Amino acid sequence: MLGSARSGDPVFAACLRLFRGYPLAVRRHYAEHRYGSMVLASRATGAPRFFVLIMEWDDLFVLRPWDRRDGARREIGPDSDVPAEVRQVIEGGVPVPRDGALLGWITGRQVQAVLAAHGRLPEPWDDPAAVPGVLVMPRAGSRPAEWPPLTAGPFDDGRLWESVARGQIVDLSPLVTYQAGLVFWVPGAEGAAERHGGARVVVAERLSAGEFWLPAGVYADHRTLREGTPSLTAGQLLALPGVTDLAGGRGQHLLDA
Repeated sequence: MLGSARSGDPVFAACLRLFRGYPLAVRRHYAEHRYGSMVLASRATGAPRFFVLIMEWDDLFVLRPWDRRDGARREIGPDSDVPAEVRQVIEGGVPVPRDGALLGWITGRQVQAVLAAHGRLPEPWDDPAAVPGVLVMPRAGSRPAEWPPLTAGPFDDGRLWESVARGQIVDLSPLVTYQAGLVFWVPGAEGAAERHGGARVVVAERLSAGEFWLPAGVYADHRTLREGTPSLTAGQLLALPGVTDLAGGRGQHLLDA
């Protein structure tokens, strides 16, 4: 355990900046008097680890490990003793898009790939190995040269958020939830890794948000496309069990379906 320092004020300010600067990472809470939470990916100790930063009140944040059994909660207030390792996580951690976020990678004005974030906050009895991630899902039939350069560790080095700041990654949620019967989530096979890798997004018709457009087609995990797995048509995919219409309000835990 590293020593503590009277660093509450700058660390507390850094927490505020995270919540203000990364709205796509914030999961809002409507119970337990919590204002929201976000997940941080940190390499402060070498190997990547995940932490949950919770905004309990206007003047109180709490940081805890992804696996609740992996350490104690640490409170961060405007004037509190903050351990050095907590400061390292807050100041060096990279926010992870919130669970259920659906983003689009744009070239020109066209969405070339869909990015689906997963990472439901685990309960104490859950398997802690199910950590957050982002599926990079190019459109089937596109070329690798057209895919985003985020297929390996999309949030490890902050490149995802740099792309958001440049407007190259946009939030697709308002577009895909606007009208029913247009965009669908098709889960993969049973088993966490297989389920994530085999998932698809089916866009039934071209959708436009004015500043960009989402082509109709099937969007699949880049690993599936690289392996050349025989692909089903949109109609065949929509006939599979477990298909979810993204306009139906179940976008928060799609990858748990």
